[in-house]
Amino acid sequence: MSSQINPADIELGLDTFGDITRDAEGRLLSGAETIRNVVDEAVLADEVGLAFFGVGEHHRPEFAISSPEIVLAAAAGRTKSIHLGTAVTVLSSDDPVRVYERFATLDAVSNGRAEVILGRGSFIESFPLFGYDLRDYEVLFEEKLELFTQLLTEKPVTWRGTTRAALDAADVYPKTERGLKTWVGVGGSPESVVRTARHGLGLMLAIIGGPAERFAQFVDLYHRAVDSFGGQPQPIGVHSPGHIADTDEQAQEEAYAGFEAMNNTIGRERGWPAYSRARFLHEIGPEGSTYVGSPETVARKIASTMRTLGAQRFDLKFSTGTLSHAHMMRSIELYGTEVAPRVRELLGE
Repeated sequence: MSSQINPADIELGLDTFGDITRDAEGRLLSGAETIRNVVDEAVLADEVGLAFFGVGEHHRPEFAISSPEIVLAAAAGRTKSIHLGTAVTVLSSDDPVRVYERFATLDAVSNGRAEVILGRGSFIESFPLFGYDLRDYEVLFEEKLELFTQLLTEKPVTWRGTTRAALDAADVYPKTERGLKTWVGVGGSPESVVRTARHGLGLMLAIIGGPAERFAQFVDLYHRAVDSFGGQPQPIGVHSPGHIADTDEQAQEEAYAGFEAMNNTIGRERGWPAYSRARFLHEIGPEGSTYVGSPETVARKIASTMRTLGAQRFDLKFSTGTLSHAHMMRSIELYGTEVAPRVRELLGE
């Protein structure tokens, strides 16, 4: 699917999971240090004019952020324009009412800049941690997303299901001033795409491997499903990993160790083969979905993806493994000052 995009309408954002990083001496930072660095990264993203800063929810040692809304509230107090949200909130193991209340509160303290990206997450640690059975994986997300969608109307809700207590004309506070922008993070399941369309929510495609073009079928499915439900299409976004430095060679050298560390850590749990330089080079090339390189290289790849999928937003997952805070700050600076305007220029051609 190739679509004409108005460059003025596109948004470029950033995502981080609060990966535990190393300092200049190779020492692993504490979770507390990492969280403070994430807030500083959000401040810089705002200063260079980016549209969105998202933090992921995880409950494992490689990632520092388990309570995204608190980190985002801290960022809200130090930023002016950038929208703040999650990447993602694991709705299956949370309560929709509490999630709505927390984000409505974040929306208030940020003066209307809150967003939420809901998902099932790619990790399962939150299920046993909060007392949920993985055998209920599908029904938990289906029911809770249905309830959350009703809560977005900000009217009294009557709801019954099997995963939480029923609600009878329950009113939930605080109300937002202009509504809460909500997306669903989807990793490539057709059922998830149709569900997102049925609920009238934005579609955020997590593309972390292979060519972005293979997701064109899901964009087409989303539009067909919206039409069949008689709804209005919402924005389509892309979330993919990457890193930017002054040259392609520098970006690759800075990024590789972090990608290797993270992929091998997760791979040991999931039975993946050891990460290799060859795999890294494939994914940062034209057939992969990793955006590593100079500003020109990354801008051209982002513009190609957005044009191919007709996406309105691209969120670069700028933290990967042990990549240092200093390198990430430089990546953010280049992303905002050089990549973003170049993407708009390319899309306008």
